[in-house]
Amino acid sequence: MRRRQPTPVAETYAEPLALPVTDPAELEREAGLARLFELHYSSMLRLAVLLGADDPENVVAEAYYQIYRKWRRLRDVRAAEAYLRSTVCNLTRMRIRHLQVARRHVESPPELPDETVASAESAALLRDDQRVLIDALQQLPARQREALVLRHWLGLKESEIAAAMGISCGSVKTHTSRGLAALTQAMEARR
Repeated sequence: MRRRQPTPVAETYAEPLALPVTDPAELEREAGLARLFELHYSSMLRLAVLLGADDPENVVAEAYYQIYRKWRRLRDVRAAEAYLRSTVCNLTRMRIRHLQVARRHVESPPELPDETVASAESAALLRDDQRVLIDALQQLPARQREALVLRHWLGLKESEIAAAMGISCGSVKTHTSRGLAALTQAMEARR
């Protein structure tokens, strides 16, 4: 009895599954988004986490989708990173607001606290001082937390923070100053 040789996978799927993109503008958009994804995905994901997103992967995916849709309208492709950062901030803020409203209208048993609990793995990985800092950071008002994360974690300038948050530079200074004061007070109180 003669065994039949399996067909190599390469021969089976020799034809491309998608139609090739031939438009130069589309090729440029695809290449630009691929570069943007490779360079900034992990930092945008961390940004969403630090800003308090409950689903940071979805926030970042939505931000990339929005920039994909609006790529042709970008005046300067170099501004794509700033646009992406601003979109992540806005989407995180919107989702936090949505969750706050949704939690107000859901009846929960009084014995259950309405706090998020970190997984055992993430809690074990963080040193005690990091946990204290992150807890104190999570207790800050959203705008103060955003300003501090953008300033001290991403190292952005005041004008870049203002653009990302959609506020004036003076407001950035106010939120940063108040956030640092509250964070310092919270850290000193826990010592």
